[in-house]
Amino acid sequence: MKGMKNVIYMSAALGMLFYSVPQLEIGQDITLPTVFGIGWICLALLVIAAHLHQILGVDEEKRQELVRVKRMKRWQMEQMLRGKKKLLQIRK
Repeated sequence: MKGMKNVIYMSAALGMLFYSVPQLEIGQDITLPTVFGIGWICLALLVIAAHLHQILGVDEEKRQELVRVKRMKRWQMEQMLRGKKKLLQIRK
């Protein structure tokens, strides 16, 4: 369900982008509406890229590494609270 939310939001951003691009005044001199249009398109593309990054799971390996580190820290805290002197050190 989490991935479906990203698909829906990305589709909405794409829909807004396709609807608004023909109506934006781009291609004339550097005026305030042109700057606004370019900024709006860049922001919309950034939102789409962020959702696509989540959908593709590019950082899945990093997330798994963080889960492993959190487990190790939790284990070390348990060992410290139980009075164990030796703690396993994480090697790089």
